[in-house]
Amino acid sequence: MKKEEKVDVIIFGAGPAGLAAATKLGQNDKKVIVFEKEDQVGGISKTKEYKGYRFDLGGHRFFTKSKEVNELWDETLGKDFLKRPRLSRIYYRNKFFDYPVKPMNALKGLGLGESFMILGSYIKVKIFPSKEEKNFEQWVSNRFGKRLFNHFFRAYTEKLWGIPCEEIQAEWAAQRIKGLSLSSAVKNALFPDKSGKIKTLIDEFKYPKYGPGMMYEKIAENVGKMGGKIFKNTEVVKICHNDSQVESVVVKDKSGKEKEYKADHYLSSMPLTLLVQSLSPDVPKEAIEASKGLTYRSFITVSVILNGKNPFPDTWVYIHSPEVKMGRIQNFKSWSPFMVPDKKHIALGLEYFATEGDDLWDMKDKDLIELALNELEEIHLGKKKNYIDGFVIRVPKAYPVYDSTYPENIKKVRNFLDKFTNLQPIGRYGMFKYNNMDHSILTGLYAAENILGAHYNIWKVNADQEYHEEDKDN
Repeated sequence: MKKEEKVDVIIFGAGPAGLAAATKLGQNDKKVIVFEKEDQVGGISKTKEYKGYRFDLGGHRFFTKSKEVNELWDETLGKDFLKRPRLSRIYYRNKFFDYPVKPMNALKGLGLGESFMILGSYIKVKIFPSKEEKNFEQWVSNRFGKRLFNHFFRAYTEKLWGIPCEEIQAEWAAQRIKGLSLSSAVKNALFPDKSGKIKTLIDEFKYPKYGPGMMYEKIAENVGKMGGKIFKNTEVVKICHNDSQVESVVVKDKSGKEKEYKADHYLSSMPLTLLVQSLSPDVPKEAIEASKGLTYRSFITVSVILNGKNPFPDTWVYIHSPEVKMGRIQNFKSWSPFMVPDKKHIALGLEYFATEGDDLWDMKDKDLIELALNELEEIHLGKKKNYIDGFVIRVPKAYPVYDSTYPENIKKVRNFLDKFTNLQPIGRYGMFKYNNMDHSILTGLYAAENILGAHYNIWKVNADQEYHEEDKDN
């Protein structure tokens, strides 16, 4: 097996976190190599082009309170970084509901009687709240009431995760809808909050002209100009260590040829589970079993081109209707008109949540397209007869699952990895953490800063309100 020249830093994965780290390191004259398993950079923030139409893997709003992240984005795209209005609603009972929930809109949609029941449920939980907030149902019900939880949270959340809400850890809710409650929604409706404290309530965001893939392709190009190397179609197959440091990494290219590379430091945005299982020699049984206990939820995007007018102004719609399996609809013309080259057409991403190996995941592409078109027509948001063309994208390991075994398993894995002095996990995959895109980028930037001499605790990113601050104790 051929051994290559040693570099300063090796990064596993060319998603937002890995590319951000490579940028920071390149700006400080570090020799960097990035290995990317796919044929395209961007991770789950890539954009797929199909016959001139562009489709994202999910929805990716470019919004952050981080100065460092904003500067990276703005400097990368300049005038091609568009400002877009925010609109994403819930579709339930054949009606659109504002999200975040607005009291008058919910009252109108659900009816006066049901709205009084929701108010009563909310008052009840304020008087007799759940004493525990261990799971998603308890956390949300304490802030919205049980009845509103059942209307607007249960069905969609269980589609997403494939498990009951009682088995989902409250930590996920705290990360995704922190600072939002029924009382804050009422307050925001009457007195709009312009401070930006409630991140779920933003009314505009930035977006690349041709989708998020445009951003990360450009960042990758800039990394190359600084001397960094990005090897695509290259998989990390073995990480060699001596119990306290990573010594080298073995990678395999598309042809199956293996090479060994060495570096002083390593950053990993590959799935945390695979990181642990790729270490050689084998790691303690407890760490291996804990890594195997961490599971991911995947998703499928049925990308379709339809003839006709824009069906709704939303960038995406959450499908809470329990009668269909569909979870979300991305409307790419609303993200950016430049995503759809023909003005007579629309381009939609019809999203399904799945687990690798289940019936939905293994369904043939033509059958998935048929299912998606039938469901689109069933909920009255599109017509099957207008279908022109389409394709299917499967995205494995998109969402780390915060189930009942997650807290203990992640603790064991982190305790094991903490002993490595030159290895830092970064990003959503790498940290098994449901980060937004900007949070993932911050972990990459802070990990790079640590290599340059700083002392950031990157595990605090998206864990509390002080994730911008440097932790001098760790």
